Amino acid sequence: MKIQPAIFETHEIRRVYDEKTEIWWFSVVDIIQVLTQQTDFQIARKYWNKLKERLGKEGSQLVTNCHQLKMTADDGKQRLTDVATAETLLRLVQSVPSPKAEPIKLWLAKVGYERMQEMADPALSLDRARETWQKHGRSEKWIQQRMTGQETRNKLTDYWADHEIKKGEEFAILTNIIHQEWSGVSVKDHKEMKGLQSQNLRDHMSEAELIFTALAELSTRQIAETDDATGMAKNKVAAKEGGAIAKQARKALEVKTGKSVVSGDNFLPPGKLPRPKNIK
Repeated sequence: MKIQPAIFETHEIRRVYDEKTEIWWFSVVDIIQVLTQQTDFQIARKYWNKLKERLGKEGSQLVTNCHQLKMTADDGKQRLTDVATAETLLRLVQSVPSPKAEPIKLWLAKVGYERMQEMADPALSLDRARETWQKHGRSEKWIQQRMTGQETRNKLTDYWADHEIKKGEEFAILTNIIHQEWSGVSVKDHKEMKGLQSQNLRDHMSEAELIFTALAELSTRQIAETDDATGMAKNKVAAKEGGAIAKQARKALEVKTGKSVVSGDNFLPPGKLPRPKNIK
């Protein structure tokens, strides 16, 4: 299984690709959130639960065709989530009156074809990511930093995978340690600052936040490699030390500029105000 979130307009849709069956599994509640145009994820989840109950009573096969897979929740933990194939979701969309119905149907039909193209030419996935960020108004400088940061992140997670760190929850724990150490806030709190829910935090970071995140993760990997850190205990130490290096650099810059690096700024559509949070 390969986890790879996708973007529909400004919404992140969690999805998992089963390489054996070559099938995408999408988070149902993420699709429901788009259809109902709810900013509150919990309201969308309740809507889906009620719809699922109604469809079940009607004997609909749509509910039967839904499965559960572990996906990363807002708190960074892996939780069982209702998922469905694009085919099932295309039918499910008909049960939700929404102006987003047709756009989401076209999007679902498109992603399967794009995956086949990306398997033949992996560079296409990077091109599509760049195109999406451009459509959302990101500068070329920001896009370059985002892609560089992702490469740094991939090298770190590759190291973890080769040194007895389990994908999913353990990756999330170490990521949060690094983030908490360099920024002074947890991943969850940083998302709250920016008014984010299911969106990818890194897609809403400033250029400076991306740079310090990359510095923290690069430092963590190099420390782990030097110490040959294996297992959670040793990699937690490396994560904290790597994050501390970026923290020192962040504080030095803030003293010089008088400006906080970590902020509530985001790339969300106007109208959603982030919640203020203290930075340590």
